[in-house]
Amino acid sequence: MLQQLVWSTELDIERIVDTYGDMLFRICLVILCNEHDAEDVVQDTCFKYLTKSPTFYDSEHEKAWLITIATNRCKNMRRYNIIRKHMDISDLQIYCKEEENYGLLDHLMKLPNKHKILLLLYYVEGYKVDEIAKILTITTSAVKKRLQRGRELIRERYRKENE
Repeated sequence: MLQQLVWSTELDIERIVDTYGDMLFRICLVILCNEHDAEDVVQDTCFKYLTKSPTFYDSEHEKAWLITIATNRCKNMRRYNIIRKHMDISDLQIYCKEEENYGLLDHLMKLPNKHKILLLLYYVEGYKVDEIAKILTITTSAVKKRLQRGRELIRERYRKENE
C-alpha cells in the first residue's frame, strides 16, 4: 500500500512539473530576475503541493493555486532581500517563447512588480481579469487599473527609447 502511495505521488508531481513547470518558471523569472531563485521557487511550490495535497475542482483551479503559491513565494523572497545578482536582460531572453517579444520583455522587466505580474498573467499566460483578481486576491477594478497603468508605462518607455 505504501509503495502504491509513493508511486502515485511520484507520478502526480511529475505531471505537475511537466504541465506547469515552464509556466511557473517564466512567472518566477520575470518577478525575481534571477534564474536560480526562480528554480528554487518552482521547487518550493512543488514541495508545498506535495505536503498540502490539496484537492481541486478542475485543472484551472490547480493552475491558479500553483501560480498563487509561486507568486507569494516570490514576493516573500523579494521582501526579505535574499535575491542574488539579477540577470542581464539578454540572458532572460533565452526563456522567451518568441523572438519578436524580446523588446517587450525588456520593457516588462523594468516595470514595478505589481504591473509586471499582471501583464504577464494577462498577456502571456492568457488569464482573464477576474481570474487574476482571484489569484492575487485583489479586486477586478485593481487588476484593470494596474493593467492600464502597466500598458501606459510600457508605451511611455517605448516612445522615449524610439525618439
